[in-house]
Order: sequence, then C-alpha cells, then structure tokens
Amino acid sequence: MATPGLEKLLEKADLIAGTSTGGLLALGIAHGLTLATLRDLYVSKGEKIFDDSWFDDLVDLGKLRGADYRTGPLRQELKRLFGETTLGKLKKKVLVPSFDLDNQDPADRSWKPKVFHNFPGRGSDAGHLAWKVGLYTSAAPTYFPSVDGFIDGGVYAGNPSMCALAQTQDGRYSPTPPMAQLRLFSLGTGTNLQYMAGTTHDWGYLQWAQPLINLMLDGTAGIADYQCRQLLGERYHRLAPTFPPGVNVPLDDVAKVPYLIDFAGSVSLEDTIDWLKRFW
Repeated sequence: MATPGLEKLLEKADLIAGTSTGGLLALGIAHGLTLATLRDLYVSKGEKIFDDSWFDDLVDLGKLRGADYRTGPLRQELKRLFGETTLGKLKKKVLVPSFDLDNQDPADRSWKPKVFHNFPGRGSDAGHLAWKVGLYTSAAPTYFPSVDGFIDGGVYAGNPSMCALAQTQDGRYSPTPPMAQLRLFSLGTGTNLQYMAGTTHDWGYLQWAQPLINLMLDGTAGIADYQCRQLLGERYHRLAPTFPPGVNVPLDDVAKVPYLIDFAGSVSLEDTIDWLKRFW
C-alpha cells in the first residue's frame, strides 16, 4: 500500500512525466488517483490486459504477423479510470511521450516523436482524452497494435526525464523557471542485467533482431540519464533498481508482479531518502 509520505511527495511535484507503463502512472497521478488504485491496475487487472490466447498465437504465428495482445481490455480499464477527462482537466502538469507513425502533413509527411502535454498555449494537447493518450504511449510494438497511428514512446524516450526537463524551458510558456531552481526525481521500473560477450559481432539482420530492441531501449534511457546528470548535477536523482544476476523480468510477464512487489520492498532507499530531504 502507498504510504502517506509518498503521496505527499507526489503532491509537491509540479510536472509528472512518464512513458509506456510509466505514462499510465503519470496520467493517473495527475488525475488524482491513489497509488493503491494504480497498483490494482497491475495486480488485479494485469492478467486480463495481458491475456494471450492460444488461438491468437495460432492466428498471429506467435509475434511473426500480429501483436501478442488486444487493446480492448486495457482500453476498458483506462476508460473506467479516466472517463472523459482530458489532459487539460488533469490536476497537474503532465508529459507523456508517444510516437506518431504518420503526421499526415502534406508538406512534411513523416513519422516523428510526439510528446503529449497539457501546458497552455500553442501546441498544447489539453483537448486530448487522457485514456487515449494512455493507449498511445503504451502501444508497444509486437505487444499491442498501434492506436490511431501512435505507438509506445519508449522507442525513443523510455526514460522521459530529458523530455520533461526540456519542456520546462520552452519559451512559449512564460515565465520559464531558471535551471538552478529545478529538481528532477527520476524513477525506473527495474533493469535487467544484459550484455554481449566478445569483441566482434559480424552479424546481420537475423542475429541483431532480438538484442537490438533491448539495446535501443536501454540506450535511450541511459543517454537521458546522462544528459540530466550533466545539466542538473546533484539536483537530479534517479532510482532505477537492477534485478539480481540471473533474474529476467519480461515487459509483459504478469506472473512476475508478486516478485516485483517483494523486490521493491528489498531495495535500499537510503540515498534516495537523503536526496529527497535535501532537495525536495
């Protein structure tokens, strides 16, 4: 269960950012949902959301020709939680990365990153429904189908810390806070230990297909961490626990939820608590 201290911590945040499953949490927190309610989305509804029948596997040939899961169950849960609430009606500023597969701009038609936010003024996404943005940011390729032409923002911003930092400095929203006044607390969902032994890998598409996805996800998260540390110094803190050697937690393994809860309880928070006392 969430502690009153953690709830109070979140109340003090001016901007909450999240990508993919973190995007769902960011939207929920900005909407005023309790952490217990958000936890229940995974504990009680996870098996429903990640329900992959043998028939689907047969039709899709595993993941070769179709996504593992249907969007319907997640859509149902998000609509239940958010109703018709738009980003502009949320109680806090929020930032949620997704990726637009086709911007449908005749002059510059292309795919490109899309960062949804509810900051006021030109370029605001305040009119977008929160539950839809949740579907957009969590539509991970091969796991879920794209939604309205959007896919998971994790393809470029698995760690959205740098996106959030950049958003605060957008000159369209005056006054922009001085960098010296910013404090950024970044929270990861757990990291699998991965490596590739050897010094030379003369591989082609077939060999690189599987590791390349994880390389890119970890790489984008890592570079955002580096950039924020360089810009903010000690005013930036990231809590991203690493799973023990030999433990691998797939993105969609609902059976691992009890392990994740136990693992979270074992993580040392001494440095994080010290940072929060000093800067938050």
